[in-house]
This record gives sequence, structure tokens and C-alpha cells, in this order.
Amino acid sequence: MLKIKSFTFNPFQENTYVIYDDKGNAAIIDPGCYEKYEQQELHSFIEGEGLKPQLLLNTHCHVDHVLGNAWVKRTYGIPFLIHQNEVAVLNSVQVYAPNYGFALYEAIEPDGYLSEGHDIEIGSEELKVLFVPGHAPGHVVFHHEGTNTCIAGDTLFRGSIGRTDLPGGNHEQLLTKIKSELFSLPDQTVIYPGHGPETTIEFEKIHNPFVGKNASF
Repeated sequence: MLKIKSFTFNPFQENTYVIYDDKGNAAIIDPGCYEKYEQQELHSFIEGEGLKPQLLLNTHCHVDHVLGNAWVKRTYGIPFLIHQNEVAVLNSVQVYAPNYGFALYEAIEPDGYLSEGHDIEIGSEELKVLFVPGHAPGHVVFHHEGTNTCIAGDTLFRGSIGRTDLPGGNHEQLLTKIKSELFSLPDQTVIYPGHGPETTIEFEKIHNPFVGKNASF
């Protein structure tokens, strides 16, 4: 059974996730921990649960989702994976991070790349990589079929969608990919977003003003 633990870090109130199987094999997704007390909170949970981190994954590489990448890599020595279309997005963070107050941001290079339809093994559990660009050019979502859960980054929120006015964003593309990739999942699928509370595919199909049944698109 896949288990999911969420943390909310940094001034952007970004959701960081640790996912793990029954034997404690784990992946850390979108570590937004910048301050030392945030890093300690994440570390204490991992140590307390006896988890064994295997992978560091980014759904996408905007600053709020990558602030803890270097710390995670240094602490656990695990492979770091992103979609190849996010390389330029990741590289740009070190240029603008100080403007947002993150003068101590450390850049790291990915160890490999994620691709659409790729299966990621976390111990005994498998995640499928869904390609859902629009908020960012290489944005991916991690879907676990066994528990009907998605770590969705900044694609679909409760009652909203990811912003598309940042470099590499594309509004129509995001709407189209949410409908083709996410809305094709079972209605009971739980969406764990990059910000805010969880939601379900069924709720967003009905109520979301951008992609729900009453949306104009």
C-alpha cells in the first residue's frame, strides 16, 4: 500500500510530499524546504518512520518546488529526476531566486529524465508518469493506480488550475491536458496538489470553473 505524507513549506505555501511503501522505501517529491527548521521537519519524519529514500522527483521546477533539492540530494545521496523540458526552467531558478528572498538557494543538476508513460518503482509500488504541461513546459504528474492517487504539482487544484502566465506556460494546453490526462482517471482519484487541500477528479469535473462541466472551454 502506498502511503503519502504532505508538508507545507516556504512563503509560497508549497506542498512537499513523501511517498513510501510498506517496507519504508520512499520518494521525496517537490521538496520546498528552504529554512533549516523545514529541512529538520522533513528529516525528522523520515527518520522517525524509518524510511529509506530512493528517489528525488520534481513535478516541475519553479522555485517554490525546488528549494530543498540540494539539501535532499546532499542528505540522502539519491538520484534526482525531472522531465527534460524542465531543464531550462530549473537552470533559471538560480538567476531569479535571490529576487524572491532565497539568496542561499543551491542549484543541482538532474541525474536522469522522466518521460510520459514511464513507470517509476518505489520499492513494491509503481507510479506512472503523466505528461501535463501548460503550467510549465515539462510538468509531470505521478499517478498511483493501486490507491487512485496523483501527486499533481501545479496542474489541478481544488476549484482552480495552475497559473499559465509564467515563461513556458500555455493556458489552452493546460486545459486540454487536464481533460485528456487527468479527467480520464477514475472519478474517485484523489489529487494531491502543489498548493492547498486535496481534491478529487469527480469534484473538479463538476465544480472546477476552468475545466468542469460548466466551463466555457
